Amino acid sequence: MGEMSSFQLGVVGALFLSVASSVSIVICNKALMSNLGFPFATTLTSWHLMVTFCTLHTAQRLNFFESKSIDTKTVMLFGILNGVSIGLLNLSLGFNSIGFYQMTKLAIIPFTVLLETLFLNKQFSRKIKFALFLLLVGVGIASVTDLQLNLVGTILSLLAIVTTCVGQILTNTIQKRLNVSSTQLLYQSAPFQAAILFVSGPLVDQFLTKQNVFAFKYSPLVLGFIVLSCLIAVSVNFSTFLVIGKTSPVTYQVLGHLKTCLILGFGYTLLHDPFTERNIIGILIAICGMGLYSFFCTQESKKKQSPDLSLVSQIKDKDATQLLGHPDKESHEAKKSTKDSVV
Repeated sequence: MGEMSSFQLGVVGALFLSVASSVSIVICNKALMSNLGFPFATTLTSWHLMVTFCTLHTAQRLNFFESKSIDTKTVMLFGILNGVSIGLLNLSLGFNSIGFYQMTKLAIIPFTVLLETLFLNKQFSRKIKFALFLLLVGVGIASVTDLQLNLVGTILSLLAIVTTCVGQILTNTIQKRLNVSSTQLLYQSAPFQAAILFVSGPLVDQFLTKQNVFAFKYSPLVLGFIVLSCLIAVSVNFSTFLVIGKTSPVTYQVLGHLKTCLILGFGYTLLHDPFTERNIIGILIAICGMGLYSFFCTQESKKKQSPDLSLVSQIKDKDATQLLGHPDKESHEAKKSTKDSVV
């Protein structure tokens, strides 16, 4: 009974940490970039990744997870692509409203499905296509009616969607091919991600913002928010690892919807992000489409698993029959043996 209650407490703790860290980092970064006037999103991302790598290295030394070697070319390719993707997402947050940023993240799913259909010949059911169409309609309504819509922010969001889609497909391919966990892959690639952004970050930020990160006046409040942002970034990665380990994929998806709603709510109440009625309607439609997508994916996953389970059951029954032997055959052989011994 004690073990069960401690397990449930661990699950609740992991879920709370995941929600709190994911919501906090968006609000913290947005406040840092918009309210405190620190617009250097790419440089900030490089600091996140450096602190994350140091934390993962410490965790690996303490045997929290096992390191697995991956060939340098694969790690470099993944690290550079993923680093650019994260940097673009943070730039999107800096140049757009929180609502537009969240719609950008939601739009990643249908575009990933599109790429998998075109280049990997994957097939998706009509239900899933309908759910994704609904999601895109919601994203479209919410984005077009966004009061902070601007050209630079839109271009950055589109680039973030493309790089993130390719990065996610590459992540899935590498994990399956090399049989590595997301934590092992992140540990190997984080130095490359941090390096590419640490070198290019100040230049990209200066080009986009016309300001120099090294000439910026760092007040104690800004420094405090930067340190807090880096610590939350570590917490996001750690909590993701915990939640995936302690819960089902469905729970993780539902958790994602909760995070979206909370981020939008806090963005409106704490940071006073502007929302119109059409903007809110678009967001609700997008979240509804996301919910349907998760539901249909779960249903199809269960259908695929049930034939596999019945096949395994049939194989086990067959093996058991072979192990026990055919009753009639054994009876016949026993009678024959008895008859031979009598003779």
